[in-house]
Amino acid sequence: MAGGALPFKVVIPARFASTRLPGKPLLDLGGKPMVVRVAERAALSGADDILVATDHPDVFAAAERHGLRAVSTRVDHVSGTDRLAEVVERAGWGDDAIVVNVQGDEPLIDPELIARMAGRLATSGADIATAAHRLADAREFFNPNIVKVVLTASGDALYFSRAPIPYARDHFSQEAGGHTLPLDMLAYRHIGLYAYRARFLRSYAALAPSPLERIESLEQLRALWHGFRISVLLTDNPPIAGVDTPEDAHRMQEWFKKV
Repeated sequence: MAGGALPFKVVIPARFASTRLPGKPLLDLGGKPMVVRVAERAALSGADDILVATDHPDVFAAAERHGLRAVSTRVDHVSGTDRLAEVVERAGWGDDAIVVNVQGDEPLIDPELIARMAGRLATSGADIATAAHRLADAREFFNPNIVKVVLTASGDALYFSRAPIPYARDHFSQEAGGHTLPLDMLAYRHIGLYAYRARFLRSYAALAPSPLERIESLEQLRALWHGFRISVLLTDNPPIAGVDTPEDAHRMQEWFKKV
């Protein structure tokens, strides 16, 4: 068990519809649905409660069949955070409860990282905690599909962007093409794992979407726009990539054949 005495909850949003991989939560991985594999990893984190939040009866039934707690949520949620907010209300968790959002398509998520995320939120006093790791590859730095985060001295998020930030002006002006990063570059890749205080989730639905959120297509910018603190845990061990495409699904199925 990775966790200690700190109590925290894990919610696994498992949306059935997926443009690239319909029915993704039920993908068979070594004889078990993917959402069950995710929950098994989450159980090793030391969480005192784990809930699968889904909008589909087949996912609900699969979770319960494997001994998991599940809750049926609305189908019209715009984001995973909205789905978490519904779970918090229905579960009746207190405002100080720490809720870690573990994506339902990451069956190899590190349980220790889940526990550390809860601990980061508890000790930082922030409204939200998330994670990042240092970028050393210029191709990833300039890739708009990889979200970057810039931090304050205390480790809070200043901004998230798909753009290459912070931009090393002098270095890139001397090196045409941007093939390398400066050795002292403070470039961090955002890891999409979040811990929330329940009180924030209760207030989230009332927050108006921010222009920056729409421009960047990054939901976390809504919290920054409205003045909430996001503390960022830096890790040297980025998570293994999850399942977004049929190619990812094949890769993960092959992995589970070997275990």
